[in-house]
Amino acid sequence: MAELTITALAGMPQVQPGHDLAGLLIAALAARGMVPRPHDVLVVTSKVVAKAEGRYRDLATIVPSARAEAIARRLDKDPRLVEAVLCEAAEVLRCGPNVLIVVTRHGLIMANAGIDQSNLDPEDQGRRVLLLPEAPDRSAQGIKARLDAHFGVDIGVIVSDSVGRPWRLGTVGLAIGAAGVPALWDRRGESDLAGRPLQATEVAFADAVASMAVLAMGEAAEGRPAALVRGLAWRAPARPAAALLRPRAEDLFR
Repeated sequence: MAELTITALAGMPQVQPGHDLAGLLIAALAARGMVPRPHDVLVVTSKVVAKAEGRYRDLATIVPSARAEAIARRLDKDPRLVEAVLCEAAEVLRCGPNVLIVVTRHGLIMANAGIDQSNLDPEDQGRRVLLLPEAPDRSAQGIKARLDAHFGVDIGVIVSDSVGRPWRLGTVGLAIGAAGVPALWDRRGESDLAGRPLQATEVAFADAVASMAVLAMGEAAEGRPAALVRGLAWRAPARPAAALLRPRAEDLFR
């Protein structure tokens, strides 16, 4: 790896339901005079993917269940928002002051099931919430197919989200969808510097790429929902982001 660059794509319009997101990304790359190369990785925020997919829920249409009402009282949250979270959750793990940690239907462990109200249309004013993409790996594959066909090159695509972590403050980027990259790179059996075979090294490749791309894209009002990462190298087959999910039987913290 001689040089690694991360180029955030600014100037994209506000994405709305039904927009051709792949087309907007192609136009944003063209506006910067960028033509993807093999082993380039385009990181796209889950927010713009979800917007294009119309993954909104209007809080006014949600009738909270008794369970949502009870949890909302404990957390001092809007019970309609809690109900939206429960609808996206396979399991509730933790409830604390203003915090609801769940396992999503995708198998991700996230606060509020990844549901967000930031950076929506100004007229929303808390009216709607945005869910995660329905199937992030499938979304990544669809974007990749369009970009590969347009540019005639085999690239990687990662759908990123920002998450908190146990025992650490702050958020980092996380890959919730991936195509064309080894989301989990199994390096067991390779040799270390001393020639000793690696016993347990599995690299969360897509998470690492997502996290560094988020630094360039920003997480507030920067308006840069995608970034092209160039200079990476890997020697492993492509695997989806779902490969990063730790099996429940191996999870020592639940």
